[in-house]
Formats: sequence, C-alpha cells, structure tokens
Amino acid sequence: MNVLLIGSGGREHALAWKIAQSPLLKKLWIAPGNAGISEIGECVSIKADDIESLFQFAKKEKIDLTIVGPEVPLVKGITDRFQQEGLLVFGPSKEAAQLEGSKIFSKQIMKEARVPTAEFEIFYDSAKAKEFVINGEPPFVIKADGLAAGKGVVVAGTCEEAVDAINQMMTARIFGDAGAQILIEKCLIGEELSVLALTDGDRILSLASAQDHKRAHDNDHGPNTGGMGAYSPAPFVNEQQLDEIVKLTGAPIIHRLKERGIIYRGLLYIGIMMTEDGPKVLEYNVRFGDPETQAILPRLKTDLLPLFHQIAEGKLSVKDLEWDSRPCLSVVMASRGYPGSYETGFPISGLHTVKQLPDVSVFHAGTSKNLEGKTITAGGRVLNISALGVSLKEAYEKAYDALKAISFDGSFYRNDIGKRALLRTKDSYANSK
Repeated sequence: MNVLLIGSGGREHALAWKIAQSPLLKKLWIAPGNAGISEIGECVSIKADDIESLFQFAKKEKIDLTIVGPEVPLVKGITDRFQQEGLLVFGPSKEAAQLEGSKIFSKQIMKEARVPTAEFEIFYDSAKAKEFVINGEPPFVIKADGLAAGKGVVVAGTCEEAVDAINQMMTARIFGDAGAQILIEKCLIGEELSVLALTDGDRILSLASAQDHKRAHDNDHGPNTGGMGAYSPAPFVNEQQLDEIVKLTGAPIIHRLKERGIIYRGLLYIGIMMTEDGPKVLEYNVRFGDPETQAILPRLKTDLLPLFHQIAEGKLSVKDLEWDSRPCLSVVMASRGYPGSYETGFPISGLHTVKQLPDVSVFHAGTSKNLEGKTITAGGRVLNISALGVSLKEAYEKAYDALKAISFDGSFYRNDIGKRALLRTKDSYANSK
C-alpha cells in the first residue's frame, strides 16, 4: 500500500514509526515531515495546509491511503477534496472537523447530544464578556472559538485575569480571527483524562487511556502549551470505565452528527475532566492528540494501517486491539521561550546514544537538517522521549535518563511528567532519579 502521511510533528513521527511496521506498507511519503521522520520514509516539501499540492501529489504517486495528522488541513477541507476524486483519506470531513475548528459549534453539538460538559456562555462582544466575568465568580475558563495551536484556552483564577484574557483574544487578537468570538466556561475541578477513539461514523473503538500535561512548567505552573508530556495508561480508570466514558461522551456525538447528515470518520479525541459528578467533556479534537500519541502508540501491538484503511472506507471491522501491558511515559523537550517566542537552528547532540537504549523512542517534533546534514532545532516543541517500563516508575526513570543524554542550546522540559500517577499508585516518585 502506498501511503501519504501529512504533518511534521511528534505525533506524525510516532504515526510514521508505527505505520512503517505494517507488512501492508509498500512505500511511505510524509509531507512535509522532519529530520526524524526522514529516516522512516520519504519526506516531500509540501506544507500540511497546501491542499491542492497534496492532492496533485497523491494523484501523481497513486497514493492508496492518505492519513492526515494535524487539524488545520482537516478544518480546511482536505478530506472533502480528496474524496471528491475518489481518493481514500483517514480523517473527518470539513463539516465534522468543526468539532475542533469551532468550540462554539462543539458546545452546541454537546448540548444537542446531552453530553456532560461545563456550563458555558458564548460572547461575540468583548464588553459583554467582561461584564459577565466582573459580575461572576472565578475561576473562569476563557476559550477562543477557533484554532489556536492548543494555546487558545486560559484558566483565569481572578476577574482581572479573565478580563485580560478577553482583551488579549477579542481586542488584541493574539489568535487572529480565532478569537473573534469566545466561550466562557465554569472551571471544572478534577483529574484530566485523554480518550482517543477510532470511528467509521457508526462503530467506535477506543485506544488506551492517557493523561497530558498542558502547563509549561513543573507542578502545572506557567502558560498553557500544546502539551509537555503524557503517559499511558491513566491509573484512575480501568478498561470498563473507559468503555463507559466512550459510550457517554463519544458515541452520542458521532450519532448526533450523523443525524445532521455528517458522517465522522477518523480519530475522535475526547478531553475529559473526571469530576466528583462524573466525567465531563472539556473539548473534542478531530485528530490524534500530541503528545498523547507518543505515549500510546509504543504500547499498541495491533497493526494500525488496516484500521486506517477500513475507517477511510467506512467499514471498521476490527473489534479488539492488542496492547503491551507495560506503561509508557513521554516527555517533551522544548526550546527556551516556548510557548512564546523562541530561537531555532541549534544543533542537537546525543540522539545517536539514545537510539541504542532499549524500550526508548525519540520522536522528533520541531527538527530539521542543516547544510552539513546535522539535526537542528526547528520548533517550540523539539523532541519527545518515550519509554516503556515494567512499572510507571521504571518508564519515568528510563525517559529521564535518556533526556540527560540529549542536549541543545536553550532546552528545557518538565521534571514531573507522571508525578500524580506515581503518587496515586504509591510508586516511589521521590526516590526516582
């Protein structure tokens, strides 16, 4: 099977790594890819949102299946363009992708499907939004309606912080048109859970659970990011509970969209807050989570490629997935200044050393090659170091030992990925290296 994978981040590297293991694969192209992905397949210099160029490439190379990694091309309608010409694509249509492309649309669908979520208000006028928070009781969650690379959510602990977030989004337009309208939600308290589920528009097949770490710095301090690390599975939900969560929060959305004439095919990401009142949906994404994918796929034994092909055809027949029972922990190594401004072009050392470590994978996120062929930094989130261990403690130790062997100017990472889970399972985090 000739496969085109679209994207250039750590998620795409993990997907490419897993797809390359399939006996069904004939050749893998990645557009545009990165330095790490280039060691797995052939990278093509086409941007992920250049839909027409990607379409022409897929026709020319007789691509059997296109797999879309990031959300932007999905929201822009890449699936529709390919399907119009009979090309198979793994990823939802433009209409279905509005689940992530518009938080207002997403909330409206949740309300129609009676999915448990936070109370919310929609605002198109900044003055009314500020009046609401000034007269309300914090904390608030302020969300830009459109795509903001995972950074368009602010948890405001005071009215002043909420007003500032509203000004930044709606007046200063730091997220462009994505902040033209906003949601203000009641802040949910509990444990966050990431649920990833494959669906052909009828059947839903859940992947293993995971937990992301959104804040930039230790102990959940600092600004929100696209994610600084993750681990799988989450110890606070068992397999039965996970199935119940998918039935409560995933199936109703897929069925409600179908009632609207929208068939959802692809990966549905469900961000959950496990509250005292049960699971409540924080958000839906229409693609694999990043960095959750880098913690989940090393545990997956089942071949992904036939799954993707079945879903693209609307005929998901696989009923069960096979998993490595060992937990996996993944840590993001980032550039100084991320998620704000940062410099790039710094050489990365130690990658070859880490490659030799058992049960450790390095997934490139923001990397490229310089003129001398050396791997250099090319993004905010640069690398993902993922490790399997007999216990979460062992996975933690393997990942952080590997991190010590890698370096580049201005690098930083959180030291507490998985800390809460280690404490929950009475694993000795304090004695970890």
